[in-house]
Amino acid sequence: MKMELIQPFVNSLDAVVAEIMGCSAQISDVAMSETSSRQSGFAARVCISGEIEGSILLDLDETAAKRAARFLSGDESEPADQSAREAVCELSNMVVGNAVTQLNDRGFKFKVHPPEICATAGNIKETVDTEALVVRFDTPCGSVSLDVAMKYNLHRTGEPAILAAS
Repeated sequence: MKMELIQPFVNSLDAVVAEIMGCSAQISDVAMSETSSRQSGFAARVCISGEIEGSILLDLDETAAKRAARFLSGDESEPADQSAREAVCELSNMVVGNAVTQLNDRGFKFKVHPPEICATAGNIKETVDTEALVVRFDTPCGSVSLDVAMKYNLHRTGEPAILAAS
């Protein structure tokens, strides 16, 4: 997996957390995995297809998800779990939207699918030749995890053929 595919998502998450949750995000752990893993709290997965294919899984612990729900709704009362799930989907849209804009500007062609709520804990197996980069962030507002499982589907014009096998 190439950093040129991952970095826009990490940068976007940092900006969205600062704007929506009003706090900074510090990377606490980075790991490679053959699966995207939903660890805790509320999670949403966004799939991408085209020249780049894969998925992005955003997982917020309960504290972080409910803080985001309060900010997005403008209501400071304790949000219901459904509001927290919807907030995580909206954050996923924002993170992925910002990142794919950067990738589109670099000439990548792909389709972004709507976020899906991941309702149960566990692992989501990616395709055989795709690994997930799992980046965990600590914030004063709770923990956030971003799993980016992306690969080149077709080699791009002017790119070496080896990239298609990466």
